[in-house]
Amino acid sequence: MTAEAQPQTGRVAGQLGLLDRFLPLWIFLTMALGVGLGRIWPDIADVIDALRIDTVSLPIAIGLLWMMYPVLTKVQYEQLSKVATAWKMFSVSLTLNWLIGPVIMFLLAWIFLPDMDEYRVGLIMVGLARCIAMVLIWNLLARGDNDYCAVLVALNSVFQILLYSVYAYFFVSVASTWIPWAGGEAEEVHVSMWDVARSVLIFLGVPLVAGIITRFAVIRTKGRDWFETKFMPKLSPTAIVGLLFTIVIMFSLKGEYIVDLPLDVLRIAVPLLFYFLIMFSVSYVLSWRLGFRYADTATLSFTAASNNFELAIAVSIGVFGLESGQAFAAVVGPLVEVPVLVSLVYVSLWASRFFFAPDGRVKRLALAREARG
Repeated sequence: MTAEAQPQTGRVAGQLGLLDRFLPLWIFLTMALGVGLGRIWPDIADVIDALRIDTVSLPIAIGLLWMMYPVLTKVQYEQLSKVATAWKMFSVSLTLNWLIGPVIMFLLAWIFLPDMDEYRVGLIMVGLARCIAMVLIWNLLARGDNDYCAVLVALNSVFQILLYSVYAYFFVSVASTWIPWAGGEAEEVHVSMWDVARSVLIFLGVPLVAGIITRFAVIRTKGRDWFETKFMPKLSPTAIVGLLFTIVIMFSLKGEYIVDLPLDVLRIAVPLLFYFLIMFSVSYVLSWRLGFRYADTATLSFTAASNNFELAIAVSIGVFGLESGQAFAAVVGPLVEVPVLVSLVYVSLWASRFFFAPDGRVKRLALAREARG
């Protein structure tokens, strides 16, 4: 970007669609609906279990694949060629996303959940899944650079195919043995790299290929403008429908012990809250110190602070099972992420007044240039 106006807070929430704005409420309602179905229809677990191919539940597979497909259709893969033109920014982003972020979530999961192995692993799985969906919304609302954000989302999609299974094995099965206090307080947990890789290939690889084919086929036949103004506005909201459908199925199987839900949600939510705040703050200050413009700083901060909860849910269900604590912890992710990231949009716009000049440059650099002039 060559120049930019000082961002204003405006009515951020009002710019979100109905589904996005009230996503935590919809998640709570679908949890309640699922619990109600489980109580009213106790045999629903047997019905769902009968609808499977090998170890894959068809109802869950449909929900998971559909919530990933619109997200991966939206990704602007054609923007990947821009990486070479802004290597400094993209190297900082990859460091934040694939080195700092996973380590911070890993440490927070162990600090807050040393005695709850399944929830802890579920949080680690969330931390490894870098955002490729909602970050486009947060970046837009915060007046970030939409072109660079599109490239970062495409990069994260590629890196998740290559690294997610390796990272999951390392952080869950290897790095956990290094925690000095784990010996007497937590069980040693192992995860198969192949099991994770298989789930990633199914629930990320299949919709990724379908999304790429759809994107380029529609753009080629109908044009980019029709794709962005007609096709995606209708397809995008269905991703949340797929997520909510999956949550209904999950919680219909947990009705018998759902009375413990509030305390469990709170224990999972606390490290998630710390994670979002730490990652956003570290990224924002680091970007400012490196002299990035406001739009770039906002983009780096929100791509680092957000997570791909769709992938975390899909892999947790595929590897650990539909009724697992890992899957439950992953579901809590969007419940916390949406309101926190909306709040951080306001924080980003407010902080820009103190750290950045009206044209988007870092204030200390803008003042120095004015003094020389």
